[in-house]
Amino acid sequence: MHTPGVAVLLLVTVLTGRALAQGTVATNTQQLVDHIAAATLARFGDTKLQTNELAITLVDLLDPNRPARGSFRGEAAIYPASVIKLFYLFAAHQWLEEGKIKDGDELRRAMKDMIVESGNEPTHYIVDLLTGTTSGPELPADQIDDWVFKRNAVNRYYAALGYTNINVNQKPWCEGPYGRERVFVGKNYENRNALTTDATARLLTEIALERAVTPARSREMLQLLKREPFKKGNSDEQATAYTGTALPEGSLLWSKAGWTSTARHDAALVELPDGRRFILVTFTTGHARNRDIIPFVARAVVERFK
Repeated sequence: MHTPGVAVLLLVTVLTGRALAQGTVATNTQQLVDHIAAATLARFGDTKLQTNELAITLVDLLDPNRPARGSFRGEAAIYPASVIKLFYLFAAHQWLEEGKIKDGDELRRAMKDMIVESGNEPTHYIVDLLTGTTSGPELPADQIDDWVFKRNAVNRYYAALGYTNINVNQKPWCEGPYGRERVFVGKNYENRNALTTDATARLLTEIALERAVTPARSREMLQLLKREPFKKGNSDEQATAYTGTALPEGSLLWSKAGWTSTARHDAALVELPDGRRFILVTFTTGHARNRDIIPFVARAVVERFK
C-alpha cells in the first residue's frame, strides 16, 4: 500500500476543489502541481524516485487569454529525449515562413517521420537543413568555430524569443555521436541537448493557442502531434504509454513523448470530453523503465479537471 501518496492526493482534492473562480486559477494551478509532485514522490518512494529526478509543468487553458501555469522544478535543465524534436518542428515552420528553407515533399516527409514516428534520421535531416551543417569526421581547428556558430542557429532563435536554460543544437542519437558531433558535445557531454518543462510547456501552449509562427502553421504542427490513445491495437507508444493511458474515453490528445536509457518524458496537450484543455509536461530521469510515473501524474491532473 502507498498510503502517503493517497493521502496527499486526497489533500489535493480538498484544497483545490472542482469549481474555482477564474481569478484564483493561477494560484490553485501552482498548488495543484505542488501537491501532485509530493504525491508522486511519495507514491514512487519505494523505487527511490528523488526530487531531482522529477519535473512537472501544468498549464490550465481554461482562459486562453490568461493561461494559468504551475510547475515543480520547471526551470531545471534536463536531457530532453525525443521532446527536443518538438522544438525542431517549431523552428522548421519559422524557417519556412521566412523563406530560409524550401518547402517540399522531402521536408514534409521528414517532419512527419520526426514527430509521428519519432525517428532520429529525419531529425538529423532537419537539423542540417535548419543550420547548414552536416555530420562527418572531425574538423580542423580553423573550421570548427564556423561550424559551431551555424549549429547554434536554432539556439539563437529561441534565445531571441526569451527562452532560457535550454540547449537545442544536437542531433539525437542512440549509439552516440561521432566525429565533429562528438567534439561538439564535449568531453563530458556538457553541451548535450537540454530542455526545461517550463520551456516545453510554453512552446506547446503557443502551438495549442495557434500563436506559433502563424495560426495556419500552428494547425499543421497540431496535425502531426495528434495521437489516438483509444484506437484499438494502436502501436504508437506515444499515445499508449504516457499521458494517454490516464485519459477518460472521449478525450483528445496531442503529444511528443520519448525515452532513453536514463530519461522518460512527455509533453501533452489534452482536451477532456467536456472541452476543458490543459498542457502537461512531465520529465523523469533515472527511471526510464518505470512506465507508471507519467500516467500517475496525468491521472492526478485529470481527476482535478474532470
